[in-house]
Amino acid sequence: MSNESTAVVFIEFQNDFTSPGGVLHDAVKDSIEANSTLDNAARVLASAREHGAVVIHSPISFAPGYNEISSHPYGILKGVVDATAFVKGQWGAEIDARFAPQPTDIVIEGKRGLDAFGSTNLDFILRSKGIGKVVLAGFLTNCCVESTMRTAYERGFEVVTLTDAVAATSVEEGESAVRFNYPMFSTPTTSDAFIATMESSRDLADTSRGY
Repeated sequence: MSNESTAVVFIEFQNDFTSPGGVLHDAVKDSIEANSTLDNAARVLASAREHGAVVIHSPISFAPGYNEISSHPYGILKGVVDATAFVKGQWGAEIDARFAPQPTDIVIEGKRGLDAFGSTNLDFILRSKGIGKVVLAGFLTNCCVESTMRTAYERGFEVVTLTDAVAATSVEEGESAVRFNYPMFSTPTTSDAFIATMESSRDLADTSRGY
C-alpha cells in the first residue's frame, strides 16, 4: 500500500501526558521511558511527513467543568476529571511542541471519549482521502489507542499499531495489551520496521516514475 494511502494517527500527544508538570505525566512516565515512546513517535512523525503519509493528530479536550460528559463519570474519564486534565485552552491540553501540527497535518476535533472515531469526523476524513492503512501511536496503550484500533479494524481499515510509540499507566498494562490484544485487531509493528516500510514504498514509487 502506498504511503499516500497511509495515515499515521497520533493520539493525545498532549502536555498532560507527555511533559513534566502535566497532571497525568507521572502516571505514564515509566511506560514512556520503557518504550522510548516520545523519541520513537517523533521519528515516525518526521518520516511520515518526509515520505508522504497523511499525518493526523487526535487530541482530547474538555471545556472547563467537563459539561460535555456525565456529571458522574466513572472509569478512566473519572480519572481525567479528578486530575483536572485536558482542559481546553490550558497548557496541559496543548499538543506537545515536539509534535506540533504543521500546515500539511490534520487535527481531528471533538474527541471527548476513548475512541478517536467516536465523536469526531475521523472516519470521513480517512475515507475522503482514500486511506486504506491506519497506523496508531499514543496514549493510553490499552485505552484510547486500543479503542481506536478496534474500531478501525471493524470498519475495514488495515490497522498497524506501533508497539514502541505507545504508553500506559504501567509498563505491565502496556505489555499485556500489546501481547494479547493488539494482534487480534492489528499488525503490531516497531517504529523502525514501519519507517523502513515507508522508505521502501517511496523508493518503489520513485522507481516506477522513472526517478
